[in-house]
Amino acid sequence: MKNRSPKKKSARPKRILRLPDLDHAKVAVLNTLGSPDSQRSYRFAIDDFIAWYCSEPRLAFNKTVVLRYKLQLEARHLASSTINLRLAAVRRLAYEAADTGLLSPELAAGIRRVKGAKKLGVRLGNWLSSDEAKALMESADVQTVRGKRSRGILAVCLGCGLRRSELAHLTVEHLQRREDHWAIVDLIGKGGHIRTVPLPNLPWTYGWRPPAYPVGESFAV
Repeated sequence: MKNRSPKKKSARPKRILRLPDLDHAKVAVLNTLGSPDSQRSYRFAIDDFIAWYCSEPRLAFNKTVVLRYKLQLEARHLASSTINLRLAAVRRLAYEAADTGLLSPELAAGIRRVKGAKKLGVRLGNWLSSDEAKALMESADVQTVRGKRSRGILAVCLGCGLRRSELAHLTVEHLQRREDHWAIVDLIGKGGHIRTVPLPNLPWTYGWRPPAYPVGESFAV
């Protein structure tokens, strides 16, 4: 009779993830993010969770543990937006761990049902007054080429409210004349969204005009 070779047991999803498993899932999460800012935020959030998770004795990676982590974040008196970002990173970590066979899909589904922190009210932020905005514009020395460029950058920031990454990738090709007014056309913003932003008349009152840079040249330093 032929000797039958013993069948290899298929690896079952785990309940307790070790540091190598968590690092593997973290790399998988970061590889799905295209924005460097998102990668930096998620890396910091996941490292914070891993440090807390590994400091506890043999905890199963499940909904109860994530709820305990949420309570620990609230005990630090972090803002609700910060807590929700940390929890979003943990949910993404659980999803990638389950997708690669490291974690049970049932446990990952339970983790994804953990609700975030409640936001009370709406943050208004700090807004510049008209005089403060004018003082900021006038701080650029227009007697130099760098100062003129700085005033143009400040004018676009104040008039259009662009993100720093959007401003850094802005080129003269984006500035187009549409229906008798200037606009920033087909600007690729956060999350790959394409939008068009009108240029108001406010920057022109501070002496700024679209710079005569060669087409394709960036405003970035």
